Amino acid sequence: MESIAVWQGATLCGIVLWIIVASYLDVTRKLRSFLQPWVAQHVTADTPLILQIQNYQHRFLDAFFAGLSCVVSVPFYTAFLPLLFWSGHGKLARQMTLLMAFCDYMGNCIKDVVSAPRPSCPPVRRITATKDEEDNALEYGLPSSHTLNTVCLSGYLLHYILSYTQNEDSHVKFAGFALVCLLVGLIGLGRIYLGMHSVVDIIGGLAIGLVILRFWLSVHEYVDNFIVLGQNVTYFWAALSFILLFAYPTPEFPTPSFEYHTAFNGVALGIVSGVQQTYHQFHHEAVPRVFTSQLTIPGFMGRMLVGIPTILIVKFCSKALAKWILPVLANTLGISIKSTTYIASLKGSSNGKKSDGLKQSGYVQKLFFFSSQDSFDVDTGIRFLQYAGLAWSVVDLVPSLFTHLSL
Repeated sequence: MESIAVWQGATLCGIVLWIIVASYLDVTRKLRSFLQPWVAQHVTADTPLILQIQNYQHRFLDAFFAGLSCVVSVPFYTAFLPLLFWSGHGKLARQMTLLMAFCDYMGNCIKDVVSAPRPSCPPVRRITATKDEEDNALEYGLPSSHTLNTVCLSGYLLHYILSYTQNEDSHVKFAGFALVCLLVGLIGLGRIYLGMHSVVDIIGGLAIGLVILRFWLSVHEYVDNFIVLGQNVTYFWAALSFILLFAYPTPEFPTPSFEYHTAFNGVALGIVSGVQQTYHQFHHEAVPRVFTSQLTIPGFMGRMLVGIPTILIVKFCSKALAKWILPVLANTLGISIKSTTYIASLKGSSNGKKSDGLKQSGYVQKLFFFSSQDSFDVDTGIRFLQYAGLAWSVVDLVPSLFTHLSL
């Protein structure tokens, strides 16, 4: 127990030390000054190739690549992962959730460190068929998040399926690998065709995705054992999640990337805390799985009819609760706050007073202990608690309802 507390404390202290050192040495600005010109030059050089690919413009291709991008987008995974938990494949679901959070953090950190532009529009034609795509277009380019996430999640899914079925057939392995490669290739080509990324963004997403996937395959068993059997898990992960809100680089100009990181950071905390508390009841390896006599298709459909409305209600309630509690807590502690989106009375203000504070401050400047900022954006805390509550309901509240309803 003592050694566990030591390594957990050492990990957290190490991250805090990095935040302080990185802020003091201005690491983000130095890396950006080195990388941004090189990437921007390649983005400009890739423009003729993008225009050549877009010469094959067709309504079918527009719809196909736009739909394919939606299928591997963050909102899709957010909707898909709860169903994976309720299907009985708890280990796959929690691993893919944590991998998604890790990919989102790493990819968005690199985006905002480099702050490289997307292909210029015009002359490039950019297709944003959904609100999600419009938000994505506001982020920086390198690396392509769609490519990075597809490499990691489809690669891990293939690894899980082959391990779960214990299939040693080389033809099956080759077919699975070819399918993953085809999907990644189509996603990369689609992001270029839609005018969302240049070739260097796709190559960057592919390379970083392969590195992350290789790393995750070497540690995922240790991570899973810690979550389901470890000690001080919830306390450690809560502290880690809080620190990671500050261990994020300042982009050249604010983008939605930090908001995505905040949301998935909250999701990871909710999943870890919920699974750690209820593993032996709902998430062990002997739970009923879909397509078996213990969990038939009608039974799984019943779970979805109960589960989806429940988590949406929890998401709404946790947001409302956070909007009420956090301003009160901040006022009690004497912390000046503002709200960019969620609280109308605090928009553009510092507890009612005008403030020019930025939504995304530097590393240490985000820690109010060291900050010289006039105010802090309460939206970050609201979003974090909202998604933590949503994720907790997926793995704790909803499975409890399934038990009571015999689903």
